[in-house]
Amino acid sequence: MSPLITPADLAALDGAAVLDVRWRLGGPPGAESYREGHIPGAVFCDMNADLAAPPGPEGRHPLPEAGRFQEAMRRLGVCGSRPVVVYDEADSTAAARAWWTLRYFGHPDVRVLDGGLRAWSAEGRPLATDTPDPAPGDFTARPGGMPVLDAGAAAKLAYDGLLLDARAAERYRGEVEPIDPVAGHIPGAVSAPTGENVDPSGRFHLPEFLRERFNTLGAVPGVDVGTYCGSGVTAAHQVLALEVAGIPAALYVGSWSNWVADPSRPVATG
Repeated sequence: MSPLITPADLAALDGAAVLDVRWRLGGPPGAESYREGHIPGAVFCDMNADLAAPPGPEGRHPLPEAGRFQEAMRRLGVCGSRPVVVYDEADSTAAARAWWTLRYFGHPDVRVLDGGLRAWSAEGRPLATDTPDPAPGDFTARPGGMPVLDAGAAAKLAYDGLLLDARAAERYRGEVEPIDPVAGHIPGAVSAPTGENVDPSGRFHLPEFLRERFNTLGAVPGVDVGTYCGSGVTAAHQVLALEVAGIPAALYVGSWSNWVADPSRPVATG
């Protein structure tokens, strides 16, 4: 089953929990956009409060503790036996983090609305401004549903397999670093900006296109693949794109923000 869903298929899907995960680093609060208009029945899922633990040495968006995540998902109406659909504004960057986190904690049926709210609206589908009060869900969070890397495993994979850096190329090269205290990349990592996973409308490229892209970068049969970004958000988008392409991949959740928290770790530029 594809991890993506179209607006038409979402409109025909009965009983799904729909989560609005609009979020943009440094952008307007997603909750404000949600109140201005959202897919009918959708509830707002907060990136920082629901999908991550507080920032610290483990990174800017560490994994939430299982009990805390379970509580958040139940509050949002998520059940283990019903599908979940997640969406954001368009390119699935934030939605992918929700998809990945739900999958990591064991939900069996999570899909991302391809093209997000923009694709939904482009088809003339309705928006709502109410705030639904969903019945409490029964989702049970069980860690381990998706492969993860820590700093040591990421460093090793960069040489023994393929470690993809999902950030913009100029951040990978160390030319700019708008957020973290050190610029550069993990030695041996390969630049693979997530912006190249989607078309100008925000929809994912076809599986064949993505497969060729990642094959060219070194993601070929027999090679273990992992990915990281600044704080584990856009790297989840990379894992999603790789899954669309049929390529399994591990996520370094702490990513660059965790890597540079230890000054003894090496940094490459260029």
